[in-house]
Amino acid sequence: MAVPAEAASPVQIYRVYFDSPGKDTRSNASLNGEWVQLYNATSTARQLKGVKLRDKTGYTYTFGTFTLGARKSVYIHTGKGSNSATHRYWGGTGYVWNNTGDSAYLLYPSGKTADSCSWTSAGSSKYC
Repeated sequence: MAVPAEAASPVQIYRVYFDSPGKDTRSNASLNGEWVQLYNATSTARQLKGVKLRDKTGYTYTFGTFTLGARKSVYIHTGKGSNSATHRYWGGTGYVWNNTGDSAYLLYPSGKTADSCSWTSAGSSKYC
């Protein structure tokens, strides 16, 4: 008997912009040039409270109360800013995503992996 394939997560890592444009100055603008785009691939809004976005090292962003609309994207920026329906801010003062290669993990509140995306040093972003 065949084992069924695991269903894809409704919310997926769509793109990681790991090498912000220009020099890495650690300015807030430069930090916010580094981001992860999540996409809700379903026709139903999804509550992300407690969902985590983590890198290979363990740096972790945890969603507070937040609903991602059906077929909508949200960008999680590394730096500081004002959260909105389409942009969330980690509040960091250092870069999270390594330009030389890294992995992004989207984790359910239970800790189970919902999605992941890895890259090498090629380019400045990765479509997952």
